Order: sequence, then C-alpha cells, then structure tokens
Amino acid sequence: MLLVLLRILYLATINLKQMLTTKRNKFTLPPNLAYLNCAYMSPLLKSVEKAGIRGLRKKRNPSTITTEDFFYDTELLRTAYAQLIHAPEPRRIVIIPSVSYGMANVVKNLPVQRGEHIIVAAEQFPSNYYPWKSLCDETAAEVKIVSPPDGYINRGKQWNERMLEAINTKTRAVAIGHVHWADGTKFNLEAIRKRTRDVGALLIVDGTQSVGAMPFDVQTIQPDALICAGYKWLLGPYSIGLAYYGEAFDNGRPVEENWINRSASEDFAGLVNYKDTYQAGALRYEVGEHSNFILVPMLLKAVQQLNNWGVERIQEYCRQLSAPAIESLTTLGYRIEDEPWRGGHLFGIRLPDGIEMDKAKQMLLKNKVFVSYRGNAIRVSPNIYNTGHDLQRLVKALTKSVGLTAAQR
Repeated sequence: MLLVLLRILYLATINLKQMLTTKRNKFTLPPNLAYLNCAYMSPLLKSVEKAGIRGLRKKRNPSTITTEDFFYDTELLRTAYAQLIHAPEPRRIVIIPSVSYGMANVVKNLPVQRGEHIIVAAEQFPSNYYPWKSLCDETAAEVKIVSPPDGYINRGKQWNERMLEAINTKTRAVAIGHVHWADGTKFNLEAIRKRTRDVGALLIVDGTQSVGAMPFDVQTIQPDALICAGYKWLLGPYSIGLAYYGEAFDNGRPVEENWINRSASEDFAGLVNYKDTYQAGALRYEVGEHSNFILVPMLLKAVQQLNNWGVERIQEYCRQLSAPAIESLTTLGYRIEDEPWRGGHLFGIRLPDGIEMDKAKQMLLKNKVFVSYRGNAIRVSPNIYNTGHDLQRLVKALTKSVGLTAAQR
C-alpha cells in the first residue's frame, strides 16, 4: 500500500513539473489590465515582434534576399505547423491570407447540385458561412443551419446530437469549427467525421478558434480541409494563416494561378518556360507572394514557440485557470456550458435573468477587463499570458453587476 501511495505521489510530482506556468513575461501586455480576449486577437510574443522587425530591416536592402529565401522559411513553417496538428505530410499545408481565401479553394472544388446541402452551425463565423451561401445560391443547393436548443441544460450535448442527425445522403459537406467562435461550444469532430464518411460527405474545419490552444490531430480526425487564421491562437500577425488540404483536393483548381506554385519555380532563370504542372502536395492552393519576408518569419516563430510549450499543456493551463472563476460565476446565476462541451480556452457567459448586458459591459470596462461580446454571450478567452488575478477581476466585475442590478430592484 505504501508503495502505491509513493507511486501516486511520484506521478503527481511529474505532472506538476509538466504543468505550464504563466508566460506573461514573454509578451508586452500592460500590467494594469486583464486581457481575456485572445479569441479577438492575440498579443504578439516579444520574439515574434523581433522576427517582424528583422524582416522589415531585411527588405530595406533587397540585395541580401536570395532566391532560396523565397522558399526556406515557408518550408520551415509547413514543417512546424505539421508538428502542431500532427500532419504526416507538410506539403499538404499551405500559406493563405485569410480563412475566406482558404474556404474559397474548397468551394471552387466542391461539386454540389439542387437537392443537396452544406451543413453549418448556427451563428458560426461569417467567413465559414458566406462561401457556402454563395455556392448554394449558384447551384440551387441549400445551406442547412443546425441550431442549438433554446435552453441551457445539456445545450452542447444536444447541439452535437442535432448536428449528427442532420447529416444524411444529401449532405455534400459539413463546415464547422472545432469550437463555436461565439461561446466556445465544442463539437465532437471525430463523431461528425465518422458520420460524414458514412454518407460520402466532406468535413471542412475552421480551426481559427482552437488550433494552437486545443489539441488537433489530423491523423485522428482526418478532415478534408482545416483552415486557420494566424492572428488568434497561433499567436501570429494579421493577414496570414495556414490551410491543410486532404486527398479530396489533390487534383483541384486553385482560386488563383501564380508562378511560385508551379513545378520548378525554384529555378528563376527557367520561369520563362511555362509549366502545366503544379508543385507537389497541396501547394497549388497557396496564395501568391506567400514568401512574405515579414509575416512568414513571425508566424514561424510563433508556431515554434507553441510546439515548445505543447498545445495539450496550454489547454490544460487555460482549463485550470478558468475553473475557479466558472464555479463562482455559475453560483451567481451566470450560465456557462458544461465542461465536456466547451473549450478550456474559450467559453461564453450568459447573464442571469434581470441583468442587462450594458450594465455588465460597463462594469467590465471599469475594471479594465477586456473580453468580447458575441450574440447574447460574454466571450472569455484566456491564454498562457493570463494569471489567476485576471480571472479574479472578471469575477469581481460580474459580481458587482449582479449586486448593482439587485440594488436597483
């Protein structure tokens, strides 16, 4: 018995050593505010900022930029991101300027016709809705929107069940996030993937609000496409992102035809000899001028840092950081999704009856707590730079909101 207890204590010690501590000193955030808003935009790591400055300085003297520079950092970025999402083939990963660009490549290569449909979650991010709406308008197909239940008991569980029930032989694709961008509701992508395979539909995942903070395994989930902006949980700059395209898109047509995506583009002298073939893998879908000498090194540095910390550990850090605050707020009557059906890094808070959103906003702003408001939810999204004190300030502000409303009554 003693040996068993000693073994448990030893394992607990190992786990504590593996736990992350706050990395606030790696960022340049003002000390007097609680920035719980990574789902809006992440702050830059100091190392990422320095990489951008180096890129700017390099461009002022282009004689130092070689032909190899057009390809070197992009290949490193592919490899680093493949490690992050457990993708065995880095050349299935391409650089994109936005989620809408990545989705446009999918839409251009997805045949759909009258009587068929694309499934999306209600109120999901517009860049993962408008492309499907446009496609269905052109083809007389339908965008089928799956809504959550009206109540908040077992809401996430029921929403997932509705999603699975909606998939049938008329489904051409399910386009969805790993978590809902407005309130962090988690979708069971493995179950959805299985169901889409059963009916011959594609699974298109918008990973913008999860990849980098929530583990994602391409080999387990096997999405047909994973599209991700870089300026949120990937901790990168704005106007750059990454997309993974599976075998379903191997012979497709990209939304643009540029020189660098064609075979043998590394040979600048030979560019006058036009090629009908593309670079290997999914590189045909990469944006023109993807060698961006400023943004690529910045995103590369950010993804390398995420790999160093470990996404599993980031998710656990955020989960443990948020747990006491969530418990306190639910005791006050605030409604938050059950833990199995929300991300540890992103959750929505819905107000108790009788509390006005404007009052809550005023109190949060007064206490310098920075969050977002999406639909009827206060969206809270902590990351590795946050501390328990930041979450305490959130609770304090929302506790005052309840007290203020009670006093007014």
